[in-house]
Amino acid sequence: MTHGIEGATGPWEVVIGLEIHAQVISQAKLFSGAATVFGGEPNTQVSFVDAAFPGMLPVINAFCIEQAVRTGLGLNATINRRSVFARKNYFYADLPPGYQISQYEQPIVGEGVVTIDLPDGTTSGVSIERLHLEQDAGKSLHDQHPTRSFIDLNRAGVALMEIVSRPDMRSPDEAAAYVRKIRSILRSLGTCDGNMQEGSLRCDINVSVRRTGDALRTRCEIKNVNSVRFMTQAIAYEARRQVDLYESGGTVAQETRLFDAGKGTTRPMRSKEMAHDYRYFPDPDLLPLELDEAFIENIRTHLPELPDAKKARFMGTYGLSAYDAGVLVEDRATADYYEAVARGRDPKVAANWVITNLFGALNRLGRDITDSPVTAENLGGLLDLMADGTVSGRLAKDVFELMLETGRAPAMLVAEQGLRQVTDTGAIEQAIAAVLAQHTDKMALYRGGQVKLLGWFVGQVMKATGGKANPALLNDLLKKKLEE
Repeated sequence: MTHGIEGATGPWEVVIGLEIHAQVISQAKLFSGAATVFGGEPNTQVSFVDAAFPGMLPVINAFCIEQAVRTGLGLNATINRRSVFARKNYFYADLPPGYQISQYEQPIVGEGVVTIDLPDGTTSGVSIERLHLEQDAGKSLHDQHPTRSFIDLNRAGVALMEIVSRPDMRSPDEAAAYVRKIRSILRSLGTCDGNMQEGSLRCDINVSVRRTGDALRTRCEIKNVNSVRFMTQAIAYEARRQVDLYESGGTVAQETRLFDAGKGTTRPMRSKEMAHDYRYFPDPDLLPLELDEAFIENIRTHLPELPDAKKARFMGTYGLSAYDAGVLVEDRATADYYEAVARGRDPKVAANWVITNLFGALNRLGRDITDSPVTAENLGGLLDLMADGTVSGRLAKDVFELMLETGRAPAMLVAEQGLRQVTDTGAIEQAIAAVLAQHTDKMALYRGGQVKLLGWFVGQVMKATGGKANPALLNDLLKKKLEE
């Protein structure tokens, strides 16, 4: 699925590579015992190590290493038995030591591959080049004072996994599918919460354009994009900008750019004619990290079911389409919710209610499935009431709205609100007789050949019964009556 750009001089191909910075789920930072909880008061989660007090030594958090290995295995990547932490030297106000501890030539995770699901129903493979561990920097706050910048070091030292792809993507849609897939894998593994609003998943996007089949051209890097929507906008704008430059006889400068979400444009941040000299060297305070096979295998044996395997199972076991299965496995909590609803029920009906009705309602309310007012047990209960004829499909929607408002069980709401479906033949016949008596003219038209009026009559009887008549029974009885 290749979406090029049509220029004045012919088609161009977009080439995209991504660097995803994923914050590791861990209660402590990578090299200190300071807390990592989001939203703390500024500078309340900072140890002497994070603040770079003289003489303070980093100590590796073993759980962060486990999380990186778990992620590497989830990405079908090579786990490197030996990796090295290096110092990446640069001066910035929110980096107290003047260097970041990262990994350079010898990362903890090597090459892997991720299968992405594209909007047209096809799949594609994106190669992972590496995953390395590094510590995050602090945060500079420029909007707290008219003439000063403030520094919050709560984030300094938090463990990050940088997941670097090869330039294998060819459209904004592919890049979006890749980020969603990585986020889905990380959430399933429990190694990153993937919350882009809180900055725990951020993207640097490398974009270049070329004629199809030509060698790669100069790329620009767009830093720190924190939503999938902004990412697709940034790629589309940047690719068009580069095509226009080449076609007007200009050249693309290798530089770092920022995305302006308000304007939907990218703008230069700093030039990058040559690789910045970070003066990498192995950190003298940290020995090379050596993992034994038993450590890696123990993590492998405890991996949860990953999205691709879960999708295949949902399609095989529940008979779902690739699209429905893909939507339901994107998030672990959603998959668990669906399985609870589908257990012992029609799996396709369950999928339809979760994807269409529940997702629509949660979207409207701005809530997450983990915070759904309708529990999986209660939604399953509503499907049971439909299956046994207590409520019709139309009434079920009314009951569902009440469940959203109250969070209560469907059976109680049906009893209290008198929403039980009317399956009493006599009561339905009575309502039909009343409607036909009122509309003898339309009855004559129906009998004269305008059979489409049947739907109109159904609507009138439904209105008369408050929407409670059993639709199938109503149709049968009405047809018989009209054709007498």
